[in-house]
Amino acid sequence: MRILYVEDEKFLAQAIAQALKRRNYAVDLEYDGLAGLDMALLDIYDIVILDIMLPNLSGIEILREMRKEGVETPVILLTAKSGVEDKVEGLDCGADDYLSKPFQVEELLARLRALGRRKGQLVNGSVLVFADIELNYNTLELRGNGKTFHLTLKESQLLELLINNKYTVISTNTIIEKLWGWDSEAEDSHVQVHVAFLRKKLKLLSDKVKIKTTYGVGYVLQDSDDV
Repeated sequence: MRILYVEDEKFLAQAIAQALKRRNYAVDLEYDGLAGLDMALLDIYDIVILDIMLPNLSGIEILREMRKEGVETPVILLTAKSGVEDKVEGLDCGADDYLSKPFQVEELLARLRALGRRKGQLVNGSVLVFADIELNYNTLELRGNGKTFHLTLKESQLLELLINNKYTVISTNTIIEKLWGWDSEAEDSHVQVHVAFLRKKLKLLSDKVKIKTTYGVGYVLQDSDDV
């Protein structure tokens, strides 16, 4: 899961980002409202976390622009304020959840999991299930047919992306943006290598799950029982 976190308190932002990365979330940080809006409008994130009080553009204003431009990425708003008016305004503007500062990392993680469930992901704690495989994206373990393989972080992120978009072709460009970031120097060959390694492991763990290549476009995860 790739997260955009916009927060002007740099020490707090970096501490939270490190805590999320330790749990294998990919996190991009921005400390300014205008920069945060530019990133949010790329529409490559699974969840956006916005502090309300930001320089140049508030979290509420970012949220309004996102929804105006048709970006439906789930948004968690953060604020040091406790006023009901702020929460109502944020939710009316299209926020999906609200968290007051100070907060515990475990509470933020629980809200991230809850938003994942709202998106229709088959989540049990940190486990994604598809056909006859289970992916634990915290431990990077992939299970199936009574066996377990430890994935690399990129393999786990790739499979998570494919599971969450099952039966939908994901373009190579989208995979690069989600796994490496929009400004990375990763190329199609990087994706091909990770797909190849992941296919080998899936072949040993599953009789049903296949990664199909749509040439010139990207990849799609399929369950042979449904094809």
